[in-house]
Amino acid sequence: MKEFMLIIRNLIDNQSTWSNEKQQEFIKKCEEYIGRLKQGDKLISAQPLIREGRIISGSKGAWKEGPFNEHQEVIVGYYHILAENIEKAIAIAKENPEFEYTTTARIEVRPIKTKEVITGYVYPKTEPQG
Repeated sequence: MKEFMLIIRNLIDNQSTWSNEKQQEFIKKCEEYIGRLKQGDKLISAQPLIREGRIISGSKGAWKEGPFNEHQEVIVGYYHILAENIEKAIAIAKENPEFEYTTTARIEVRPIKTKEVITGYVYPKTEPQG
């Protein structure tokens, strides 16, 4: 199995008009999705991200810091998964509840580099949650 990161992107305010019932329904669907991934031994970790924060850029001694732009797309969460190949990882991503509740969601499916070819360094890994 190979490791992949599913990076969930959406508009920072896409849930701002949702009723409490719709928000609870969405969270329940996410919990079910996570449950299916865990049951199939496909999930390493998953976390939503708070939709506010700061952006830093620059370099040592010349840092710039600023707020998120409230009208742009942000990363709203991630899933660290196991899949046989990128096609299977994409199939898992397509089942994400974001697509059921909004038309503005995008999921970036990225293979994770676990080892450096040149040096042989193996990156530290968290164990699957059980």
